[in-house]
Amino acid sequence: MTRQRAPVEPPVVLTVAGSDSGGGAGIQADLKTIEAGGAFGTSVITSVTAQHTRGVRSTHLLPLEEIEAQYEAVAEDFAVEAVKTGMLATEEVIELVTEKLTELSVPAVVDPVMVAASGDRLLDEGAESAYEDLAREAALLTPNADEAEVLTGIEVESTEAAVRAGEQLIEDGVDAALVKGGHVDGEEVVDVFVTDERVERISHPRVETAATHGSGCTLSSAIATRLAYGDDLETAIRTGTDLLARAVRYSLDVGEGPGAVHHMVAARDRAEREPTAEAVRNVLETLMEADAGALVPEVGMNVAGATPYAEVPGECAAVEGRIGRAADGIAVRGDVRYGASDHVAQTLLAARESHPEYRFALDCRFGSDIEAALETLGWPVGAFDRANSPDGEPALAWGVRQAFAEETTPPVGVIDRGGREPLVTLLATDAPTLAERATSLLGAVEQD
Repeated sequence: MTRQRAPVEPPVVLTVAGSDSGGGAGIQADLKTIEAGGAFGTSVITSVTAQHTRGVRSTHLLPLEEIEAQYEAVAEDFAVEAVKTGMLATEEVIELVTEKLTELSVPAVVDPVMVAASGDRLLDEGAESAYEDLAREAALLTPNADEAEVLTGIEVESTEAAVRAGEQLIEDGVDAALVKGGHVDGEEVVDVFVTDERVERISHPRVETAATHGSGCTLSSAIATRLAYGDDLETAIRTGTDLLARAVRYSLDVGEGPGAVHHMVAARDRAEREPTAEAVRNVLETLMEADAGALVPEVGMNVAGATPYAEVPGECAAVEGRIGRAADGIAVRGDVRYGASDHVAQTLLAARESHPEYRFALDCRFGSDIEAALETLGWPVGAFDRANSPDGEPALAWGVRQAFAEETTPPVGVIDRGGREPLVTLLATDAPTLAERATSLLGAVEQD
């Protein structure tokens, strides 16, 4: 028996850029990011590079007619909804791409690849000048600090300078600019989005890593993908910068160099949502079978599981309505859903800042009997009192960081001596280990 065809119709995004044999940047990064964002990626390759995570060995520019032939093949067959450009290499290629963008009349994100990581300029003056016309055809221009300086003559060493550079680009005829802040010093990465109507600063905590290869390609491709879906420009930018922040934090340790950003991080995280929720249900089932009422705080217990790349409580699965005590053990008041926990999810996310391998947590009451049981088990346990937290800093995040700082190995429990009642949160890298720790603690308490 044959099956009925069930096709899907994703929007089509075209990337015009160079090939990176190492897979971290260029066309390879673009197509991975576009696919991860749910669109269909097509490509025009402008140049072929021999490179890896440690550098570029050689570059070969394709003939102009071959570049144009690729474009024509895509344009005559696909309904392209958005375009992203990267490495264009020469004045002639830039002029060709400008001409084709005029024909397409779809939003284009132009990543002006002009300066190497070493600071060396990649283009001659003619090619740099040609970028001015291409930039005017773009829905968004995404220069980093060095590229913004080439385009405007303004040295970008601060957020304020990035604003001035963005405003200069608008005066020069660009519709919108995102001046990226990755190369500007500071504890936060501040990207500056500028139009003729407003200036927006988009901030993310800086990640201490050298594995940023492909970051510009990934960002511009992610924005183009959201534009292909019909998002407004600011929404597309915020979605793209959020994705890049996660892709940099959870970078790929490949090759002998620093590695590359994780282009598929959002797609991988989505794929783990149901398995993570099911793992939380399994812990819950273990607690019910063990009649774990002796561990339940007055405020109720919760079990939380974070997806592998979770960054916010909404990406943690937990029990809706918390878990209460019952005559025969525990009472579960709701099902497992994402965003159902605040305290346990926040504790888990704070713990992941120090030990990213932790993915599951549950909170128990804390008293002298629990303290004695923890000592009997010999687990590394940290503690904090939120009353001592400094002004202006979230008490829970501060406290968990302090608890981890006190231990030479990652603690499996964190005691919160403040709040409505003292609590201890058990932590684990996987659900079976969390369930085992909870039942071990219950056994130690009942034995005493």
